[in-house]
Amino acid sequence: MSDVVLRDGGTVFIRPIRPGDAASLAEFHRGLSEESVYLRYFTPHPRLSDAEISHLTVVDYRWRMAFVAVIGDTIIGVARYEGKEGTTDAEVAFVVADADHDRGIGTVLLERLASAAQEAGITEFYATTLWENLRMRAVFQDAGFVTTSVRQGGEVIVRFPTRRSPRGAR
Repeated sequence: MSDVVLRDGGTVFIRPIRPGDAASLAEFHRGLSEESVYLRYFTPHPRLSDAEISHLTVVDYRWRMAFVAVIGDTIIGVARYEGKEGTTDAEVAFVVADADHDRGIGTVLLERLASAAQEAGITEFYATTLWENLRMRAVFQDAGFVTTSVRQGGEVIVRFPTRRSPRGAR
């Protein structure tokens, strides 16, 4: 848990998600544009169900991990990975409030996830994203990860190690 200075000079607090974030997460999701929701879920999804909120806020902090970026009590970004015991890879996903795009929040959240994943023995992330979601794919590059991508129709599967390459390390 720590304050982080963003590329625009603003700060956010990054911390693990917790069950008490349920109402804030629901409010965050309701505030996303239709486009952001579509790019994250691949379908219109205006409301998270109670079961989804529970699944997203109750994590085991090892195989299922999530971090939030907050200003005060307001969530402005969420990143998570979901792996399975006995494996060394995990699916990664993130979303940032529309008003806070291009501030570096996704990159910071991804870096925190990668560090937590390494501690849990997860060595590789993968993400399925829509072809048109250039912003998400750029976050992987901006964070210094060497990626491999496979396009399957309108989707791209991106894989990368949780440890940044020496050329990408900061």
